[in-house]
Amino acid sequence: MSNNPYNVYQDVHKEGMSQRELEASVLMKAAVKLKSCQDNWNTPARETLLEEAVKYNQKVWSFFQSELPMPDNPLPRKLREDILNLSVFIDKRLFEVLAYPEPQKLNIVIDINMNLAAGLRTKPESQEEYTAKAV
Repeated sequence: MSNNPYNVYQDVHKEGMSQRELEASVLMKAAVKLKSCQDNWNTPARETLLEEAVKYNQKVWSFFQSELPMPDNPLPRKLREDILNLSVFIDKRLFEVLAYPEPQKLNIVIDINMNLAAGLRTKPESQEEYTAKAV
């Protein structure tokens, strides 16, 4: 599967998944990438894993940022503003992790991604279930 969230959207959309399920899937993948990096923090490949996971998360949240101000966005204005503020926080945290890498700094972004994914899902899926499907 592609590392580009837009391509993931396109692939999953072809499978007949709802917009909410699609967004949940992309957020869960983003969380799993960060968690994998965190779990393998002391490996020689950490820098590559971290860069890949952070870039993927940045693309996901950039996509959300670009969709929020659209006039046809069905979300209430206050919710869009809250999500935008959350995305700014995530951007800052990801830059901080790149500048001063520490595995525990990933926790908040992993939690946010997983909680939003869980809230979007019509059928709950755990990280373990998602990881098993993705492998």
